[in-house]
Amino acid sequence: MSLAPLKKADMPKPLSLAKLLGPSFILLGLGLGSGELILWPFLSSKYGLGIIWAAVLGITFQFFLNMEIERYTLATGESVFVGLTRKLLVLAPLWFIFSTLIPWMWPGIAAASARLIAALLGIEYTPFIAILLLLLMGVILTLGPVLYKTQEKLQRAVILLGVPFIFALAIYFSAPSDWVAVGEGLIGKGEGFWFLPAGISIATFLGAFAYSGAGGNLNLAQSLYVKEKGYGMGKFSGHITSIITGKKEKISLEGTTFKLTAANLNRFNLWWKRVNIEHGVVFWATGAITMILLSLLAYVTVFGKGIEVEGIEFIIKEAEAIGMQTSGLLATIFLITAAIMLFFTQFSVFGSTSRIMSENLCLISKSIPVNKLPYYFYGFLWLQILAGIFVLSSGFTQPLQLVIISAVLNAFTMFVYSGLVLWLNLTSLPKQIRPSRIRVTMVGAAFVFYGVFSAITIANYF
Repeated sequence: MSLAPLKKADMPKPLSLAKLLGPSFILLGLGLGSGELILWPFLSSKYGLGIIWAAVLGITFQFFLNMEIERYTLATGESVFVGLTRKLLVLAPLWFIFSTLIPWMWPGIAAASARLIAALLGIEYTPFIAILLLLLMGVILTLGPVLYKTQEKLQRAVILLGVPFIFALAIYFSAPSDWVAVGEGLIGKGEGFWFLPAGISIATFLGAFAYSGAGGNLNLAQSLYVKEKGYGMGKFSGHITSIITGKKEKISLEGTTFKLTAANLNRFNLWWKRVNIEHGVVFWATGAITMILLSLLAYVTVFGKGIEVEGIEFIIKEAEAIGMQTSGLLATIFLITAAIMLFFTQFSVFGSTSRIMSENLCLISKSIPVNKLPYYFYGFLWLQILAGIFVLSSGFTQPLQLVIISAVLNAFTMFVYSGLVLWLNLTSLPKQIRPSRIRVTMVGAAFVFYGVFSAITIANYF
């Protein structure tokens, strides 16, 4: 697609920290049902807390990746997808469509929510429950007047209610010796191993590492959400609204950059400082603490208790242990909280992936009109729901199996785009606002880590 040159305008005045809150809640919510609630607690229930170092390292890598994604949009008012297309990477839009659709068509998070709902109702789990959840998600997203606001409000409510409850449970059940195990795990010391225990599945470890936060191309959606929130030059962009209940807005994929005056550079630097604080507190700190405490809860209730569990069943065993030591009501509330968090994670996955694919569809050719972007969004949304129904109906019904398949595929996509985003910022942005050496080093380290472990995983399987 032939893109118009960036327009020029003054950098808007930075918003206060309170008004900046929003995009990071969505990104944090995207991780709650994968790495935070499923994979890291599952590994801790099997191997103990000696692997928790990798969860913190993984979300730290994602923090630096996400900030480089934000940097480009803050300065240009357009997504990194548009930026990479400007660099004459004509196949980039096709890559981002397929590398989003294929890894995320495996509805493991919805299946996990359905499994917990079945346990709550005392009925046998069937894929039909997960299918009903997928359809409900589609209806909510289709009827929400403004896509971004619908996701932000729901994810913020789930996080502010669910996360403190999980925190309280973990702290209540843990003893001082358990906190010692947490401290040792943060430096890689486990029970009889350092860093990685014998027998651990490299695919599961890689999947958990990729899901230490959002994971896969979902991190790239941060570029879209900070634009729609109005960060920096994103103030000049429009929103995706519902084709049923929303008002039409003018949408422009091409962005607006700022003139390199002293006043504009000072404003950019203040924006940069505040968005780092916002993302550091909401995404990095809250995400890391959540993974540690959820893993601690799995450790104190399941690990070393002679309980053999596979897949998502460890969460049900956690609930049983909570019920035996406190009350059945608290166990029920725990399962309800986990099921809701999983539901809204899959919900936000659909919103983010559909947004990514619809924008990249518009970038393929000039003949695909941008003003139809909301229609493309809902087309991709229901395509994914139908794909999920097909997967569930084809015999892939184990939630953890589906989550791991998706996670491994997403780890490889992270290897690809971590290099691309760093290259984009180093070659497209003015020198005054390019990433520092520390940030280049951290994103480069992420690129190497994802690449090496993806190669090891592929070699082990093929």
